[in-house]
Amino acid sequence: MSTSGLGGNLFSSFHGSLSSPFRGENRAILGKAILPPTRSSKPLGLCPMMKNVNEGKGIFAPVVVFTRNIIGKKRFNQLRGKAIALHSQVITEFCKTIGADGKQRQGLIRLAKKNGEKLGFLA
Repeated sequence: MSTSGLGGNLFSSFHGSLSSPFRGENRAILGKAILPPTRSSKPLGLCPMMKNVNEGKGIFAPVVVFTRNIIGKKRFNQLRGKAIALHSQVITEFCKTIGADGKQRQGLIRLAKKNGEKLGFLA
């Protein structure tokens, strides 16, 4: 077999150049054909936050909501964050004591979060 292909002839259906086909007038026409993105009449809001499915439910929910309203949302979230961090440390120390691995520790922390939601601590 020869290096020039079958039958000795090279055949190509390509009859153009490799440069851009949009030059001069064609490029200007193409530029006009592409419209800028339109803006929606509805203003974009912030990303939706994850909500607790049990919000307002649970035995401790009324106390949590009352406390949040008294001390303010910012201070309340700081206090809640400290309490969650402390509880996670307690779970971690417990796992070290019984010899549980990281996956089991992570499972216990998730379980604590689920239970907190059901009880109304995350309301």
